[in-house]
Amino acid sequence: MKTKTSALLFIIFVIVSCNRNKDWNAYLGDQSRSHYSDLKQINSENVGNLELAWEYESGKISKYTQIQCNPLVINGVLYGTNPALELFAIDAETGAELWKFSPHESGQTGFGVNRGLIFWEDGSNGRIIYAAWKYLYAVDAVTGALETSFGEQGKIDLRKGLGKPYEQLSVIANTPGAVYKNILVQGTRVHESAGASPGHVRAYDLNTGEIVWRFNTVPHPGEYGYDTWPKDAWKRIGGANSWSGMSMDEKTGIVYIPTGSASPDFYGGNRKGKNLFANSLLAIDALTGERIWHYQFVHHDLWDRDLPAPPNLISINVEGETIAAVAQVTKSGHIFVFDRADGKLIFPVEEKPFPPSELVGEEAWPTQPLPTKIPPIARQEFTREMISDSFAQTKAMISWGPNGKTNAETLVEKFDKLTSAGQFIPPDKKGVIVFPGFDGGAEWGGAAFDPNSGIMYVNANEMPWVLKANKLDFDSTNPVINYGAGIYQQHCARCHGINRNGGVNFPDLRELNKKYEHQSLQKMITAGRGAMMGFPNLTKTELTTLSSYLLNDYNVKIADEKLKETGRKTMPYSVNIIGRFLNEDGYPAVAPPWGTLNAVDLNKGEILWKVPLGEYEELTKKGFPKTGTENYGGPIVTAGNLIFIGATNDGFVRAFHKETGAELWKYKLPAGGYATPITYKKNGKQYVVIACGGGKMGTPSGNKYVAFRLKD
Repeated sequence: MKTKTSALLFIIFVIVSCNRNKDWNAYLGDQSRSHYSDLKQINSENVGNLELAWEYESGKISKYTQIQCNPLVINGVLYGTNPALELFAIDAETGAELWKFSPHESGQTGFGVNRGLIFWEDGSNGRIIYAAWKYLYAVDAVTGALETSFGEQGKIDLRKGLGKPYEQLSVIANTPGAVYKNILVQGTRVHESAGASPGHVRAYDLNTGEIVWRFNTVPHPGEYGYDTWPKDAWKRIGGANSWSGMSMDEKTGIVYIPTGSASPDFYGGNRKGKNLFANSLLAIDALTGERIWHYQFVHHDLWDRDLPAPPNLISINVEGETIAAVAQVTKSGHIFVFDRADGKLIFPVEEKPFPPSELVGEEAWPTQPLPTKIPPIARQEFTREMISDSFAQTKAMISWGPNGKTNAETLVEKFDKLTSAGQFIPPDKKGVIVFPGFDGGAEWGGAAFDPNSGIMYVNANEMPWVLKANKLDFDSTNPVINYGAGIYQQHCARCHGINRNGGVNFPDLRELNKKYEHQSLQKMITAGRGAMMGFPNLTKTELTTLSSYLLNDYNVKIADEKLKETGRKTMPYSVNIIGRFLNEDGYPAVAPPWGTLNAVDLNKGEILWKVPLGEYEELTKKGFPKTGTENYGGPIVTAGNLIFIGATNDGFVRAFHKETGAELWKYKLPAGGYATPITYKKNGKQYVVIACGGGKMGTPSGNKYVAFRLKD
């Protein structure tokens, strides 16, 4: 009797504990990347009663820093990263700091962003696995100390194991991989310019850090897909990497891996062919690395149409049949849905014809796949009639940053000088409008999925950008500067602008000669700094000509043969993003909406509702309907009939009713919430937390995590 009573008390204890506590124990909620929580203490009836519970100032902030982290909550402890990529643990109820781990050696600074973490139960305290700079770290979840049995004294150098001398490679990771048993499948970020590092996917043993397998995303001789590239492409082409995360089916051990474009992004004359496995969804056996199936979304990508987010592993009911499926959102605003087991398309897709390229040496692929049932979540072609009536006669500006110049033409006049014909129009020398733009459609925030209804919730951008090709000419009277300009256009202009005038999140380089000389500048270019990845692959001649151009130094002498060698390696065109197509006041040239939140019924392949996401308050006050804004970071959906999302450049976090799209609550954050929020329960109270790192779209940087709960 005593034994039965003890067992009953234990069961009651477990039930009470479960009711009082609920963690957020994986990136985006779970390894299916559902962004879903079954918590409903905060719901559509009481969400207006949310109040600030705590703020945590995570430390280390500068002008261009961000936080994009979707944190974890494990056993009531919240784990996240700050702008300098330091890892911290805080009490999830109070925000009180428990410990902080710094990955940086003396004098080293933060590097890029971290979007999330992995918790792995190692039989002891558990491990937090996370990436900072070029390393993957294993940190004791209780003490914050390195797990020295992992890798090389607690860390893995992500440059190693790619089949090339690692000192010549530039490789980092922004997004956590996926775990099956003791296997971590990890993707990486590499350069998107010529000479980029390989983007191969690797699996590691979480006990030791040793590589278990490698899948070559640019196939080697004898491997499937090798014939979709030039014969020597595996030796010289980089990219085709999985930077946006992946999803794991823990029942079958299949990992679903989205990949990005091959490098360079916008010119493929040196990589003719379909280019498998770039721009593909790979279904891989997590234990062996064997390919089960794949699907390529863009053939021979010329538009940087990386797959931007982990796919959602879902269960849907289509015409009475329950299907275990995988859904992938895209930058172009499309949703593709496949049978998880064999890759069969659930909703129809057709290969549509598109025009050839006018650039010498380029061979654009003649068709691209587009869904014909599920409507796109963003408009697909920017026509002259879509220019906002309110702004049509204002001056045009094509700006990659705050230093953009207003053109003499009006929006309409400028539009008429550009090419705008919808998706997959190859780059040209006039300038092609890419719409929706390079940051979506859907972006890295990804989509939320409600398993109870089969409805996907996904935010989208509708921002026109301009892509332009320039023929490189090396017949200048000063070839050193001219070659340097060509190298700059191919490696640096993507971020710092074609005229060196900087971008929204990148500094102006026009007065570098006031801060640097050749040696110090070349050292920084090679090693990288802050959010900039290094370029260790550049030769001494390339570095010298580049620094000569950046420093306006016309007196450097380089042997003609060295310059000719550099010229032979350089692409014939510099194809670069010129910037967003805006009016003189900084508003998008296209009529609103500029950002939306969408509900898509994946049982039927139909959009249920679409609402603007965000607003420009100054326009609202003038009588404009809500326009929506550009947005970065994803939504979560809860059993309380709510969608929570930050993302917008007006700096609010919002709650929407998941059935209607009605906005029910919003709160002005201390800095932009360009991260996906989380929700959890501790000691009987449900919390919603979002990282407020700012720093994108020209908004101020921040370093706080902010938590909300219902008023007592």
